[in-house]
Formats: sequence, structure tokens, C-alpha cells
Amino acid sequence: MTGGPWHGGTTRTVRPRFLGPYTFAHLPHTRELQDVDVAFLGVPFDTAAGFRTGGRFGPAAIRAASARLRPYHERLDIHPFETLNCVDYGDVEIVPGNAETSLARIGDAVAGVVAAGAVPAMLGGDHSCSLAHMRGVAAAKGPVALVQFDAHEDIADELMGHRYFHATWVRRAVEEGLIDVEHSIQVGLRGPTSSPTDRTIITSELGIEYVTVDDVFELGVRATGERIRRRLGDAPAFVSFDIDVLDPACAPGTGTPEIGGITTRDAQVLVRSLAGATIAGFDVMEVIPAYDHSDLTASAAAGIAYELLCVTGLGGRR
Repeated sequence: MTGGPWHGGTTRTVRPRFLGPYTFAHLPHTRELQDVDVAFLGVPFDTAAGFRTGGRFGPAAIRAASARLRPYHERLDIHPFETLNCVDYGDVEIVPGNAETSLARIGDAVAGVVAAGAVPAMLGGDHSCSLAHMRGVAAAKGPVALVQFDAHEDIADELMGHRYFHATWVRRAVEEGLIDVEHSIQVGLRGPTSSPTDRTIITSELGIEYVTVDDVFELGVRATGERIRRRLGDAPAFVSFDIDVLDPACAPGTGTPEIGGITTRDAQVLVRSLAGATIAGFDVMEVIPAYDHSDLTASAAAGIAYELLCVTGLGGRR
């Protein structure tokens, strides 16, 4: 880690935090990546979503909600913007309606960030973008362990005759050899399924461990966090946080809401369990501000991105 000053530079004691333009946590907007540790990228793409669209506006909403973030995390005892040299890379220039072209552009942008020595932190956008995110990371790092917080498995083979949707990205990532399946885990799965085998094939066919939301509540969030860390071991982690893992009461602004989810507090505890792990990349996906209320979802997404940034800083990446 290079370290350095908090590049956001503006606290409420200096200027009002609602002054724009908005970048993540008021970080500098730049594509110059020399000595950068973490680069935030927006992926305003949503046309691989199977139900609600509008996630193209998610990155902007998350950035606006991040204006209130502060530079010290008391629980984890870290100044993330001093420990890590962070920038906002801006948005990837996707092509609305064309998943494969957009994924290629996202993958190229992420690969450039990784080649420069930075951890890519993606704000979305529908979850298909995480396939491109993993491609860019794995091209340089090799297969990485997936830690996925999600209400849904995202392991469908195809939908309506097509292979690239937000519900197929994990299967594609396994097929492409991007995931270290022996150290990977999905957390928070819930809701009705099409058959009794929809979830069991996560392990039997793909080799990924999973924890349903019922398991989380029965084990407790701290014990679930310990289970995640045991599964991960010392493997480099790619962390993907679908905002729909949260209960709709906490995050109504998402594409496929499912009742009975975890709370934002539960999510904080689970993400903090990754402290000390090596984070190769992370993203927060499926934020749709048009369905949000009082910025609940965008604020939750910004807060979770901040938590992930802090555990990245604690991972001693360099």
C-alpha cells in the first residue's frame, strides 16, 4: 500500500459535503493510476437485467450518497483514505442494449486498472457486469475466490436462449475458469426456486459453498462471518455484493427484491469478517434509484462500499 493523504480532502469542517461534482467519497476523478491502490469504476449498464431496469443510474446515486462518508472507521481502526491511495476512475463507456460489447469494455477497463497495480472497486449496474469485472481481475491474478453476498444464485445456464444475463454470470465465470471454487462461497440466498435442485447444484455441480439466509439467522451473523473466513482461507478474494441480499425494508431500490433478507447491520458484520483477507477486487451492484425511498438503498450501497474499502486496506495488499 502506498498510503497518502485522504484525497477526498474535504470534510464538513472545510466545505459542505453536498457540493459537487460527486465522485465516490469526494475522491479525485482521474484515470492516471500511478501509485494508486484502489480505483472506483462506475458501470451504468442494466440491460442484462431480467426484471426491473434502471441500474444504469446506480453508480451516480451511490456516488451522491457517499458524500457523507468520513475518513476514519472506528470499529476496524483504519483511516482507509490514508492507508490506501484512492481515486474515482469514472464510468466505463458501455453500450446500452449490448451485453457482450459492454462486458468486453468493462473487462478491458478493469484489466487496465489491475495492470497499473490498483484494486478495482466497481459500482453498478446490473450483476452481469461482475463477470467482466472478474475477467479483468483473473487475467492478471488467475482464479480468485468468490465471496458473493446475494439473494440469488446467478447460476442459470441461459435465459430466453441467451447466455449473458445478470442471472447467469456466476456460471459463466466458473466455465471460464475465473473462480477458485474450492474457496468460494455465496451468502444470503433466499426466496422460492424452480425446483429442489436449484441450490444444491451450486455445490454438487459448480463446487461453490453456499449459506442461505435461514442459515445466517440460525448460525448468527458472527458465526456466519467465521464460516466465510474458513472457506476463504488464504486465497485472494473477489467480493461481490448484490444489494438485494438486504431485506427490501433496508434496500427497496433494486432489480429483484426478495423478502426476508438481512439488515444493513448484519451486512456490516459479515463484510467486516473479511478483515485481514487479501481483496483482489470488489463491487456493489443492482442499485436502482427509481425504486428507492429516501436514498435508503444508495446510502446502504455507499456504506457497504466503504466497509469493503476498509477491509481491503486491512488486507496488506502491498
